[in-house]
Amino acid sequence: MATEQPLRTPATGSGDTRIHNIGYRSYDGPRLGRSYARLSLYSQSLRGAYGLGRSVKSKVLPMLLFVVMCVPAAIMVAVAVATKAKDLPVDYTRYAIIMQAVISLYVASQAPQSVSRDLRFKTVPLYFSRPIETADYVRAKFAALASALFILTAAPLLVLYIGALLAKLDFTDQTKGFAQGLVSVALLSLLFAGIGLVVASVTPRRGFGIAAVIAVLTISYGAVSTLQAIAEVQSGSDAIAWIGLFSPITLIDGVQSAFLGASSAFPGGVGPGNGEGVVYVLLSLGLIAASYGLLVRRYKKVGM
Repeated sequence: MATEQPLRTPATGSGDTRIHNIGYRSYDGPRLGRSYARLSLYSQSLRGAYGLGRSVKSKVLPMLLFVVMCVPAAIMVAVAVATKAKDLPVDYTRYAIIMQAVISLYVASQAPQSVSRDLRFKTVPLYFSRPIETADYVRAKFAALASALFILTAAPLLVLYIGALLAKLDFTDQTKGFAQGLVSVALLSLLFAGIGLVVASVTPRRGFGIAAVIAVLTISYGAVSTLQAIAEVQSGSDAIAWIGLFSPITLIDGVQSAFLGASSAFPGGVGPGNGEGVVYVLLSLGLIAASYGLLVRRYKKVGM
């Protein structure tokens, strides 16, 4: 709080002139600390990933992509219920692979929104002037985007699961498949969030960030798919699994086909075995850890 004590000075030709002596008192209220600041940054970043608390224009794309993710699942459920099918048209673990283009577009639109604006308007040092450190900022942003991606990818699986129960499909099989699907999209969310944030943090320009994220996610998948198709034609089936290590979405496909009972989307349905699957898991976790480390290093320089 401040108190003003006006000091009157001699009058001049332009009228009375006053100098205000402003005194400050120290803050005596509660101090919520780093954990509260970190939680606030996480919640605000998560809300921002869906345009909540922002302009209507900011809500359009993330909400539209969320609807696009869920509508096919709702249609599949409606068909299964109407035809009294004995199983869902698509496995839980396959849904995110099929909808990968929507997921990539969401990451490309929201990763730059999460970090590029702070870089562009040079507000990052202001965060660090509060009781919050570089690691706190990175963890909050990472967790927020990963949570937003998990909501995006898990929501249609929940629609499928509820629809399967309404269609009176086997409860045990559907629950097991649903759980496997959740594990798969949780890993996907962490991996895509890390890669998206690292790429977006390189430039303060949101447009450049969007283009860069799309390029990394789509070009890598296109290149890997092409090489796998060539390997299949040339009877190099052993190479197909190893080529899949060089794209984020094929990494997820390999992990779930090796350990989550999913059918592989690789050419010819040739997925990695258990030995190769271990490499897929280690590389996925390594990329997530590396993304976190690169973000911390990046923001240590920005905060100076």
